[in-house]
Amino acid sequence: MIENAQLISLSRQIALQRQMDVVANNMANINTTGFKGEQILFEEYVMPVARDQVFPSLDQPLSYVQDWATIHDLSGGGMVQTGSELDVGLNGDGFFAVQTPAGDRWTRAGTFQLSANGTLVDASGNPVLGEAGPIQFGPDETGILIATDGAISSSAGPKGRLRLVEFANAQELLREGSNLFSGGTPVAATNTRAMQGFIEKSNVSGVSEMAEMIRVTRAYESAASLASKQDELRRTAIQRLGDSNA
Repeated sequence: MIENAQLISLSRQIALQRQMDVVANNMANINTTGFKGEQILFEEYVMPVARDQVFPSLDQPLSYVQDWATIHDLSGGGMVQTGSELDVGLNGDGFFAVQTPAGDRWTRAGTFQLSANGTLVDASGNPVLGEAGPIQFGPDETGILIATDGAISSSAGPKGRLRLVEFANAQELLREGSNLFSGGTPVAATNTRAMQGFIEKSNVSGVSEMAEMIRVTRAYESAASLASKQDELRRTAIQRLGDSNA
């Protein structure tokens, strides 16, 4: 019985530790442009215990805590006007496409810049993809304009169109470093609009995440205290058993 209580308590502590990791990562990215927070899902895992016909009554099943999945919070973040012609926010569920050494990746971070050779790149230096590939500007081009449908033009004329993509099930995306996602089945965006001169803030609420961190910390301390008490009961039982057999 004591062993069962300790195992249940341990499963809860493991789940809370995982939840704390998620909360800490969310808080670390409060100021990351276009960052999407994460939430963790738990479920009850009911484990049957040993039964035998000689038992006076059947044992009760044991309920453990199982870390089931981590989901993306894809709600929109607040839009901040910067006035920079290379900053682009997305109004809708779509993503920008960027080219990385590992393949195409998706991001909501629209803080773009021009590389030394005139290629439009993201904050990590990855080329931002248009419908026909990376977007290139000449050294003397000025007056860069980005329309709501992603069409780009400059003093040299049309430069292409940003490749904006959407997903039927964005929860299939895998989070990578540098604020990028991979996977999924991208299709051309139909309900997403580009906003030149804006960036999307992180959708993480600092107040909510701090409250959640406090709640998780207290729950972990409570589970640890319960485990300690169960361990003390076990030592006391063993000691009494030894004294009775002495």
